[in-house]
Amino acid sequence: MLAPMQGLTNWALRKTFIDWVAPDVVWTEFLRVASRPGKPVLPADRKDLQSADPNCPLVVQLIGGDPLVLEAAAKIVQNLGARHVNLNLGCPYGRMTKGKTGGTLLQEPERVLEIVKRLRDVTTGGFSIKMRAGYENQEQVFELLPEWERIGIDFLVIHPRTVVQQYEGKADHGITRRVVEATSLPVIANGDISSGAQGRQILADTGVAGLMLGRWALMDPLLFERVRRPDLVEPTEDERLGILRGLLERVMDDYCTLFCGEVQTLHKLKNIFALNQWPALNPALTSLKKARTLKAFHRAMAGLPTVPEVPPPPAPAEGSRPD
Repeated sequence: MLAPMQGLTNWALRKTFIDWVAPDVVWTEFLRVASRPGKPVLPADRKDLQSADPNCPLVVQLIGGDPLVLEAAAKIVQNLGARHVNLNLGCPYGRMTKGKTGGTLLQEPERVLEIVKRLRDVTTGGFSIKMRAGYENQEQVFELLPEWERIGIDFLVIHPRTVVQQYEGKADHGITRRVVEATSLPVIANGDISSGAQGRQILADTGVAGLMLGRWALMDPLLFERVRRPDLVEPTEDERLGILRGLLERVMDDYCTLFCGEVQTLHKLKNIFALNQWPALNPALTSLKKARTLKAFHRAMAGLPTVPEVPPPPAPAEGSRPD
């Protein structure tokens, strides 16, 4: 799965990933659910949903703290064609509101349960939860698992950090394994999956149903292929820069259409590599960061290495056949 990333997983970026590396599932950014039941879903988010690719399942993620407003939002997104709704109980920053949202809702378990029950009741398709291991206590998820089973969610995405940790330290996928062992629900592992080998190791060690790739996949969309194909080695620094160039080139035209004016388009393009996880690449990204016009950005992009070719999968051994 391509993770939901605020300010990033708009329809143009999702389309690029689908066409290039074919995630099995893609997610919206969390929908900015308004505070009033009458119009809880903003026009920009409605438009984004209507750009869903029919060839790749789209999960619509909601974030908010008012049970009635979230219920109204779930009904609206389904009327717009959403087949799967997700509740965000993981974002450590929430939204700029007075009430608790995202991961901070885990401080109020009773309200969380009311929200989850309401959303499950009004969601006719799939319904899931994406959550941290807990607010301050990483054991909190184990207290909630029986409730998720009783309510009947379809799957759980677990990011094995606490909310107060934000993104510090390392995601502890030992917790992920324990969650898998403690529930009959399908579990998706999320957090710090940075290489194909690591992704395959998490699959083997934890027994999860799947992986969710986020920040690391932004700088290496081919991470999806590296998880699927053990024959693909990790890229060199030049190859990483070439892959980033390929991503920027692929989204450029759609970003110019999607966003309003050169300043906003440049800002959104720069957001793609703002989460760069490889410090060694930063010097080469300086010219991109300093570009003040799209023309200058194009020139800086042209200075990056070209996109590396991905070798075809190895031929199956003679006499073998695919599963």
